[in-house]
Amino acid sequence: MKGQKGFVRVARAVSQNSWAQRMAGQIARWYQLSRQRAHLRRISDAGLKDLGLSRADIETESHRAFWDDPFNK
Repeated sequence: MKGQKGFVRVARAVSQNSWAQRMAGQIARWYQLSRQRAHLRRISDAGLKDLGLSRADIETESHRAFWDDPFNK
């Protein structure tokens, strides 16, 4: 380049989460699962019918442990 006097070294930042960040993310996911399962218990029977789910399906899902993540996120 015109007038360039040297060079600049560009370092790319490595995007690695620390252990604490990963754990915080996992706890947030567990909280999200527990909230979703609590909301499932409050859906009306008419709403469940619209979703194609039965009350038994909801009882099974809502009583799963908070760490039991079906998508392993």
